[in-house]
Amino acid sequence: MDFSSLIGIAVALAGIIGGQLLEGGYVGSLLQSAAFLIVFGGTAGAVMVQSPAKVFLRGVRMAKWVVLPPVFAPRNVIADILRWSLSARKEGRLSLEQQAEMSVDPFARKGLQLLVDGAEPEKLREAMEVEIISFEEYHRQAARIWEAAGGYSPTIGILGAVLGLIHVMENLSDPARLGGGIAVAFVATIYGVGLANLVFLPVANKLKTLIARQVLAREILVDGLVSIASGENPRMIENRLLGYVTDQVPRTGGL
Repeated sequence: MDFSSLIGIAVALAGIIGGQLLEGGYVGSLLQSAAFLIVFGGTAGAVMVQSPAKVFLRGVRMAKWVVLPPVFAPRNVIADILRWSLSARKEGRLSLEQQAEMSVDPFARKGLQLLVDGAEPEKLREAMEVEIISFEEYHRQAARIWEAAGGYSPTIGILGAVLGLIHVMENLSDPARLGGGIAVAFVATIYGVGLANLVFLPVANKLKTLIARQVLAREILVDGLVSIASGENPRMIENRLLGYVTDQVPRTGGL
């Protein structure tokens, strides 16, 4: 679990609410259900118009990555490649067929199967890079709904402010009802800007970072498989792959 995201949101809210209290305000004045409905509902609707339903739902589900990110373990990927390289060097490519069947990662399984089938290094790279491009675009489409929400939210907040002011103008003859309209007007703007900059855009950027990490793991895998197909020395393969992860050092002795 990635607690940094939760801590970041908590710190942001603490700063905003703490500032409100220090100025002598009340937390309750920031809680306006009408303003929230206008901003959140309007933003969600705008994003749904922009995106196909499947992409929208996929983006909503991907939000859990912010707290529960997918596994990113480049050391394990490099260790697997080193093991496959040693096996191919000693027993030939066909020895990797069992490894392909045991792999739980469809991407790795496909690469190993191409290796077993005797694919040339460049052909193997081409086939696997198509998979990487498709994977990246598939997930980036979903992540973009949060980026779009961050763009629409402030504008919807201004729309909420205008609606609140219209309500105020309609009730100028009734001073008792003016406060509610003014509150909705200002709080809607806060919700629009706040949701965009504290939730939507940070989530979008976090998702893009996590997708980039998954792409990097696949690039490491492809580079390793192509090196095995080229018959390179396992030690040389490991040394080059460790270049993808700057804090790693070779762990093997002479091979």
